Amino acid sequence: MNIGIDIDDTIANTYDILFNYAQNYTINEIGKEIKDVNRNSLTHMYCTTFHNWNIEEENAFLDKYYEKTVLKVQPKIYAVENIKKLKENGNKIYLITARFLAENFDVEKSTKDWLKKYDIPYDDLILNSRNKVNVAKENHIDIFIDDSIKNCTEMTHAGIKTYIMDTIVNRDFENPNIERVYSWPHLYQKIENYKEQ
Repeated sequence: MNIGIDIDDTIANTYDILFNYAQNYTINEIGKEIKDVNRNSLTHMYCTTFHNWNIEEENAFLDKYYEKTVLKVQPKIYAVENIKKLKENGNKIYLITARFLAENFDVEKSTKDWLKKYDIPYDDLILNSRNKVNVAKENHIDIFIDDSIKNCTEMTHAGIKTYIMDTIVNRDFENPNIERVYSWPHLYQKIENYKEQ
């Protein structure tokens, strides 16, 4: 099977890093008061939504913290082991990420170095995926895993079996056509059960 997997907040613990940078930036650098941030976000740009940044504030944040975040994140517990098992079982692994190209650092090199550092196997890395459904169709993806409500909903509508990785920013989202997984061992079990159907 061809398995499409998002990186940030699916393989990597991005929220833990990015959210703390965003809180510090909002309070100490631009002087905004933090309001209620415990809500769902449709997309991966939850820091912008939660902190009510305008486009200039978002761009300034990304200029300062995007590279730091990409370099500092670590794989979620058991992510590497289970991706290796999926690969060893003959599946092709496509990493489909919205990580976008930046002027001040090489996102592709940093991401590939990170994948090598943690020994994460993959067949293809597709960056800057603004429309993940199109990417999934082009690569004949059978199963897709992401943390984004928007991406998971679009994949399901396109007829692709989809799992949403449970995170604090999507926890209240429910869709009977999208299966929620709570860990990488849980995801692996779900995929194995799906393959047997």
